[in-house]
Amino acid sequence: MVIGIIVSWIAIGILVGFVGGKFVNLRGDDPRLGYGVAGVAAVLVGALYCILSGVGVEVWSVKSMIFAAIGAILAIVIWHFVRARFISHDSYTTRRSY
Repeated sequence: MVIGIIVSWIAIGILVGFVGGKFVNLRGDDPRLGYGVAGVAAVLVGALYCILSGVGVEVWSVKSMIFAAIGAILAIVIWHFVRARFISHDSYTTRRSY
């Protein structure tokens, strides 16, 4: 049962990362990094919720899924904010054939 809930948190994190990646212009950044950040954050926040609330990881809870999604959203926003500071904001030139 523990594996099932962790897989659920990862799935929610990846889904949130995918949707967040569609709304944010990544400017050439690999979107899989955002998916990974959201998935890891969802697992961490979901586990933290279960520890602090005393529900336990073996119980499937809608609240833990909601908190995992919120954690993934926050992580993806922070990830894109940090990455935006380190990438070039110059306009792209289109590649032309010779």
